[in-house]
Amino acid sequence: MKEQEEFLQFGFSDETLKAIAKKGFESPTPIQQLVIPVLMSENIDVIGQAQTGTGKTAAFGIPILENFSTDKTGVVKALILVPTRELALQVTDEIISYRGKRDITISTLYGGQSITEQQRRLRKGIDIVVGTPGRILDLLKRGDLKFGHLEWVVLDEADEMLNMGFIEDIEEILGHTPEQKRMLLFSATMPDRIVNLAMRFMKEPKKLMVGKQNQTVDLTDQIYFEVNKNDKFDALSRIIDIEPEFYGLVFCRTRVDVDELATKLIERGYSCEGLHGEITQAQREKTLKRFRNKYINILVATDVAARGIDITDLTHVINYSLPQDPESYIHRVGRTGRAGKEGTAITFITPDEYRRFLYFQKFMKSNIRKEMLPGAQDIIEMKKAKIREDLQSIIVNKTYVDYLEMAENILNTNSPEVSLAALLRMAFKNQLDERLYPEIRGFKVDTKGTTRLFIALGKRDGMTPKKISALIRKEISIPDKKIDDIGVYDEFSFVTVPYNDAEKILSVFSRRTQGGKPLITKAKAR
Repeated sequence: MKEQEEFLQFGFSDETLKAIAKKGFESPTPIQQLVIPVLMSENIDVIGQAQTGTGKTAAFGIPILENFSTDKTGVVKALILVPTRELALQVTDEIISYRGKRDITISTLYGGQSITEQQRRLRKGIDIVVGTPGRILDLLKRGDLKFGHLEWVVLDEADEMLNMGFIEDIEEILGHTPEQKRMLLFSATMPDRIVNLAMRFMKEPKKLMVGKQNQTVDLTDQIYFEVNKNDKFDALSRIIDIEPEFYGLVFCRTRVDVDELATKLIERGYSCEGLHGEITQAQREKTLKRFRNKYINILVATDVAARGIDITDLTHVINYSLPQDPESYIHRVGRTGRAGKEGTAITFITPDEYRRFLYFQKFMKSNIRKEMLPGAQDIIEMKKAKIREDLQSIIVNKTYVDYLEMAENILNTNSPEVSLAALLRMAFKNQLDERLYPEIRGFKVDTKGTTRLFIALGKRDGMTPKKISALIRKEISIPDKKIDDIGVYDEFSFVTVPYNDAEKILSVFSRRTQGGKPLITKAKAR
């Protein structure tokens, strides 16, 4: 298969290649191209500098699986430390997806989950542990977690762990690891504390850095819509239908996504084709020719398949899936707004992509504008206007002559208004039905950038607003003025903090419980 060619060079096993094929990935990301050959061929430590969402998990996860020793099973041989429980679960799921049929046990250990259940799993035997620093350190101190046979240590998003106050915990954890191990550190930035950590615990690491690309296209109007994953297709339909002259490129992450989306669009009646690494060169050229000549007006493609496409008059580029990294976003967006023509770049953001999308904006120093999806009635009114415009064009050009006799026969038995209305219904019934556009429920992202937190302590525990504030500030560095809207009740309390600070608070307190339940959680919607 063509899509396997770039992965074959790494010397992966058939088991891994099957897993990559199943996921539909066509080409290694830049960080994977840098890191994987080193980890597969050299027995050294590595520092990888790359942004969130660049494919780092596969960059270190696959080499660990490929080089996993089977001399002793059921003992921890690889430790992957991450800053949050959400990332821990994400990393675990991805590594499992590459494991295939290999007899390797992978487990996630984080605060807020039953420590008794985690202890049971450790006694049963775990090969790879993915966890947050607080819970890993807790299990180490209890004697449940032992690193005597540890071969790999990975610090993922090290700068984020520094920001969240985990460096001391990490240093203590690393003090329990054997000297003979391979250590990998991944970080978007390299502050002094991270550099010092690397110098202290790593042995002559090789530093691999993905270059930055930091410019967007001035003529491109960049906007985004917040949608749930299941509503993406209906959202895309609305965007296409609201634009009378839509001519666009729709990006998906994998060939499987491309095939599924292109099929759904064709079934809905759109003029569309898909393009990915499985397409033959002859079919690719045929599809691109049809697209350039506008026999089709929608091309669904992966990033790899879209390389070399040079079409200057696209009205839209749509990120149906958020790309791997900001550089890929910039490359996609640059395909519209060419040759002095304005274009629109639209990105669909799901709840689990929101944090990464915020980073994209910060990285690019760009404020991508949030918009509301067009309503069903708006689209219907636009279609009616287009029908009126097309009818007027027929009248002006007198291309109706062959139908005059038929029209006179109809008017003999019906009024002009009824006759025309009946013809419009017959011709456009399926286009002007609002039921084509089901309700799309947005997800909740606080536009003020704040999050409401629930704290399982109240007046009965001696809490006051001042003590609640002090409790939080003792654990993370946050100005008192950012802790707002504190409400203390008999058995619990509420507090509002900035979105980014909330993520840090939840992670820091993830190992703290009250009555067997997490001490601090996100509050339910009021």
